[in-house]
Amino acid sequence: MKNKFVPFLSAAALAAALAWVVPGAVAEERPRDLPAPTLDEQASKSGSETIVLAGGCFWGVQGVFEHVKGVRKAVSGYAGGEAATAHYEMTSSGDTGHAEAVAVTFDPSQVSLGRILQIYFGVAHDPTQLNRQGPDHGTQYRSAIFPGDEAQAKIARAYIAQLNQARAFDAAIVTKIENGKVFYPAEGYHQDFLARNPTYPYIVINDLPKVAALKRLYPGLYRDDPALVGAAGG
Repeated sequence: MKNKFVPFLSAAALAAALAWVVPGAVAEERPRDLPAPTLDEQASKSGSETIVLAGGCFWGVQGVFEHVKGVRKAVSGYAGGEAATAHYEMTSSGDTGHAEAVAVTFDPSQVSLGRILQIYFGVAHDPTQLNRQGPDHGTQYRSAIFPGDEAQAKIARAYIAQLNQARAFDAAIVTKIENGKVFYPAEGYHQDFLARNPTYPYIVINDLPKVAALKRLYPGLYRDDPALVGAAGG
């Protein structure tokens, strides 16, 4: 779906939309409690670390990670293409090489990269969907990890192999690791979209269930108050 900006619905209309969309949705992997990565960072690592993750519409991915303890900031943006095309209207064409992505900055002494990836694969999106996610189709909605260095890439590759070997999903993981790509922050109106628009139909149907799954599956990593971009001055 190239244009997610639809009119706000009344409560009755939203209920009708939910009743129609959810039962008839295309079968997808549901959020699940995945095994922890066998390869991860050292628990003593401190400071700040950032990894860029793509998994469908960035509203939901950002919204999930803003509720993870230890995450300092999650910024919606674009990765995989050039600076000149890092704009919503252009990226929505699917021809720029960009994916809607989220730069997740976290404190590794509070939440490791492995745990970030555990949430990414198990809650934030469905890693078995190729160039689509829920109602959104196109390469701009692909499942991809843009590591900041080889150490991050190594942990990500190992976890994908671990999950595939364990048959954690009913289908193979299609997530690609794309090295050496630049991240470009998205327009301001996309930042903190879930937190600012919790009654927006797209958010209610597609993204609030992910936040609820995070709280249910990983209560020790869940925080009620999101780490908003606006609050961080981003």
